[in-house]
Amino acid sequence: MIDDHERLDRMLIACEAKVGSLDLDVHGRFRHDLLRHVAMEEKILLPYARAKRGGEPLPVAASLRADHGEIAKLLVPSPTLAIVAALRELLGRHNPVEEGPGGFYATCDELAGDEAIVLVARLRAQPAVPLAKYYDGPPHRVR
Repeated sequence: MIDDHERLDRMLIACEAKVGSLDLDVHGRFRHDLLRHVAMEEKILLPYARAKRGGEPLPVAASLRADHGEIAKLLVPSPTLAIVAALRELLGRHNPVEEGPGGFYATCDELAGDEAIVLVARLRAQPAVPLAKYYDGPPHRVR
């Protein structure tokens, strides 16, 4: 998962390879791959950790989910340089929470123990994420 962070970081940088504009093809692939990465965490790792803890979510789970929601919101409208900058800032503070000793991934590794190979296989099997078209209209209100 850390390698995937690094790959996604390179893709985000490549989005801005054209001076003063975005490479929309690279951003489209980045958008898909980042949403797939978030799906791996939301659909596999967070529920797995909760189950291994007897139904108790990890203390960091709510914060990760909030960040994932913010990431998703930034991927809804058509991309701009400002949105890419906001993603870079958000991922810059989000990724360290998941990486490193005591991070989310290390905790999942510890919980997995001998099941780590099976867990990694589940992550690799995460299917592509269906993407909606960009939406630039007014925000939707939840009632």
